[in-house]
Amino acid sequence: MAASLLPVAASSVEAGDPLLAYGARIVGDDARTRIVIDFDREPRFSVHYIANPERIVVDLPATAFGFPAKDLAARGLFKDIRYGKMDEESARIVLTTAGPVKLALAKVQADEAGKGHRLVLDAEMIDKRAFAELVKTQSWSDRGDAAQTTSAIPAPEKAAPGDFVIAVDAGHGGIDTGAIGVDTKTEEKQVTLAFAKALTERLNKEPGIKAFLTREDDEFLSLSQRVLIARQNHAGLFISLHADTLKQKDIRGATVYTISDKASDKLAADLAERENLSDQIAGKETVAEPPEVADILLDLTRRETQAFSISLAESVLNSFKDQVGTINNPHRHAGFRVLQAPDVPSILLEIGFLSNAEDEKLLLDEAWRGKIAGLLTDAVKRYRAAVMANGG
Repeated sequence: MAASLLPVAASSVEAGDPLLAYGARIVGDDARTRIVIDFDREPRFSVHYIANPERIVVDLPATAFGFPAKDLAARGLFKDIRYGKMDEESARIVLTTAGPVKLALAKVQADEAGKGHRLVLDAEMIDKRAFAELVKTQSWSDRGDAAQTTSAIPAPEKAAPGDFVIAVDAGHGGIDTGAIGVDTKTEEKQVTLAFAKALTERLNKEPGIKAFLTREDDEFLSLSQRVLIARQNHAGLFISLHADTLKQKDIRGATVYTISDKASDKLAADLAERENLSDQIAGKETVAEPPEVADILLDLTRRETQAFSISLAESVLNSFKDQVGTINNPHRHAGFRVLQAPDVPSILLEIGFLSNAEDEKLLLDEAWRGKIAGLLTDAVKRYRAAVMANGG
């Protein structure tokens, strides 16, 4: 069963009318585990297998997941279960397994009342050789592969020749929710999108500056897609916004990160490792990097570009001084894949930490969002003036 795709029922989804997954349950043990998901009508689906680490990906049409997260908490053969939107037309369930696993059964059947349908997934253990064969022989040519490709590249509106173009990247999105707020349980992807929209709107009020969003709604973008979008739009800056969580809940404040082949400290290294897992969370295949990239990330970035990135980071922190709280040593660096554009100065800004109750309150405050957007705009204007003064 390399991949299965069920036909669309006559009553299937119309444009703008997503499926509703209104119930879910999981039972079983380390030998066999069953997942059942209830839908309001018959879903078509496809199944794929990904190695390193071993995952099962179930692709669906646009779907609203309306059941409590605890109803599909990982157990048995599954050590992590994620589900959510990929783009306007598709959703995905990613089952990270505890070892080589296959779906012995994957089917849709009508429920007993005849009012809806349920997706039944029965997983069982297999050996590594059998799993490798599943990965090798499957096809990604069905509709489920749509989530693996880059959608139309957004472009800044009315960008004139000579405009300073800025890509504003809202971290996470879609199936990749990011961190979860300690008090309100707000998802990081919502916080970053709200900040990205506020910053873009503020930047676009400045003459000669055109900012655009890498994502405009709750959509998943791979790390490489984010970089590609910035480069194809000839961005002069790339600003990726985040609001992570830390185990140390007392740590709060903003941090600015630039790319480096060696992390400045353990906190930066751990954060980069988590952020670089975004593609894996969404069920993307791991693409092997060229040896020179894998060995030294700095080789991917021109020294001049990294110098500009550092200059931008310092300008941001100068704007924040006495206005916004920052952590100790607020300019840090690590091997963030989203900062790898070789010709676009890039920073990753942790606006605050959702693991800290005080930071969380600020992150959800619209007025504070506006204040940060204003300070970042000031930083960008100073950076731009310095670049132009130096003949950039």
